[in-house]
Amino acid sequence: MAPIPTGGTVAVTGAAGFIGSWVVKLLLQKGYRVRACVRDAKDPARTDFLRKMPGYATRRLTIHSADLDNDGCFDEIFEGCNGVAHVSHVSTYNDQDYVQRVCDHIINSVNKSGTVNRVVVTSSVAAVISEMDLKELVKRPVLYEDRYPDEQNPKRTPERGQGYSMGKVLAQRVFSDAAEKAGTWDAITCCPADNIGPILSPHQKDMGPWQHNIETMLLGKYDQSGVYRPWMPVDVRDDAECHIGLLESPLVQNGERYIAWSTDTRNVEDICADINRLLPELGHAEAELVDNHPERHQEREAEFRGIWAQCDLRNDRIRSVTGVSFRPLDESVRDCIESLITVADVQPKLRDGFSLQD
Repeated sequence: MAPIPTGGTVAVTGAAGFIGSWVVKLLLQKGYRVRACVRDAKDPARTDFLRKMPGYATRRLTIHSADLDNDGCFDEIFEGCNGVAHVSHVSTYNDQDYVQRVCDHIINSVNKSGTVNRVVVTSSVAAVISEMDLKELVKRPVLYEDRYPDEQNPKRTPERGQGYSMGKVLAQRVFSDAAEKAGTWDAITCCPADNIGPILSPHQKDMGPWQHNIETMLLGKYDQSGVYRPWMPVDVRDDAECHIGLLESPLVQNGERYIAWSTDTRNVEDICADINRLLPELGHAEAELVDNHPERHQEREAEFRGIWAQCDLRNDRIRSVTGVSFRPLDESVRDCIESLITVADVQPKLRDGFSLQD
């Protein structure tokens, strides 16, 4: 299918979220008309920041209530749209039938629109690699889009915490199969890594693990309570550019998926130390490790670190079809810290003699 036309109309699901709101903001900056889909358009805590964006007063940006659980609620919203950025999360990934049903609700509305010719679906790097598949990482350390977590691995069950990655793989297949059957639109999947960067609204500080982890560091503590893996970041602004680039690109085809990450990696403890390196004027007090990896994982931590250190992260495919350049992690961490303090009023733990500037 053809890419969306310049200045066309794009619906964005999950528009109040961390990624979705940046997609909205950057689409507006590029001159598109945007229909922002949120759970409750009358919730000021989650939508007032959208109303302050340029384009809202002139109705180039409109905000719509839409619940993924309700089939048909996107019908009127998608009517006349050229593209859909389906960024929204579902309420649970542990029920595969539910994931299928929610995908079908979006697909039904796309088919009814008669105008949508491209859907970009937000997946996750978890649909490409999984902490459950360390043996697979040893066998295939180069991380490209052709990787799928080992679906024959008996440990890959929702009960073992793998519902999220399983649900993301399922959604990709459901959308691409539906698009092929329809023959009038295509579905491209974006698989972001660990989103980090500036939040646009106070409620977003708790909407993802990475900005929340930095918040806890600012407050003086951090934890490593899961299986070790390094942070594999993508700046949320670059992630949004990737979504838009996939909507615009003439070089992509139905069913393809693209990893969005900077290929930089960093350990949690190093991110913690970065706060003072990047913002020495802040005078941040050193954060304390309050919850280490489980003991059974501590015994193998050196092994885990060694496996991940051998991995070769690649992003040349998404760069080749979108032209996106990825920011350095230092910029993302700095901007995340400053937005948590200025937007969400996080009060960092500071050393004696330091204070925030009024």
